[in-house]
Amino acid sequence: MLACSLIFAACAAAHAQDAPVVLVPHRAVYDLTLGRARDGAAVTAVRGRILYDFDGNACNGYTLQFRQVSELDSGEGKTSTSDLRSTTWEGGDAKRFNFTSENFLNQSLIDSVDGHAEHGRSATAIDLAKPESKALDIAAGVVFPTQHMIRVIEAARAGKSILSFPVYDGSDTGDKVYDTLTVIGKKLMPDERKHDDVADNEPKLASVPRWPVSISYFEKSKAQESTEQTPVYAIGFELYENGISRALSLDYNDFVVTGRLSSLEIKDVKPCP
Repeated sequence: MLACSLIFAACAAAHAQDAPVVLVPHRAVYDLTLGRARDGAAVTAVRGRILYDFDGNACNGYTLQFRQVSELDSGEGKTSTSDLRSTTWEGGDAKRFNFTSENFLNQSLIDSVDGHAEHGRSATAIDLAKPESKALDIAAGVVFPTQHMIRVIEAARAGKSILSFPVYDGSDTGDKVYDTLTVIGKKLMPDERKHDDVADNEPKLASVPRWPVSISYFEKSKAQESTEQTPVYAIGFELYENGISRALSLDYNDFVVTGRLSSLEIKDVKPCP
């Protein structure tokens, strides 16, 4: 009987690992503060907020409305406010990606991007309308953001700790590809690492596996020039198996911003037809 139980448990675990990743629609708000400033950083305080509104499914694709407003204090009463707004859609088959974004500094628009990307057999075609009309091809093997997240969850389930591949997210001027290095830590127990955030007492997350994850982004052109490149930026977070994140850490090299999950609305999953 014990042997049968062990075999059944092993089969159940294998089945759960092989099951498709289901990302839950949700609306999350993160409160931003300065985590630490490194020597020479011209930042003494940070306050702000991230809005992350994710929806969709594997059949209809995934939409994301993202906004990050950050007020940076450089001391002596000098502050600046950045406001990044973006909307994306990614096909459930991970082949198509639409993106628009606007970046404001002190309420003045400094850049905007609008375009779409589509994977082909030999290349990924990028068609930009902003900041200027432009068409270009990048490597066929680049990964779009939602597929990146799905791959991280699949790797975490399988007990893998390192992932490395190029990612295209339409950021900056829309023509950059980033090499990424993802490090996945050991799965956390349900009561491990309390953060005094809304996830602590959210019953819908109580039994959902999660892992500590860090992702470093490198400019692809520069990565080819040096083997000891500093990442453009890095993000850290605890990632739930359903795609929800908490305990953000945004590392901009000179300083680190932390994001506390202050509001979370988990929406109903829309099944495929």
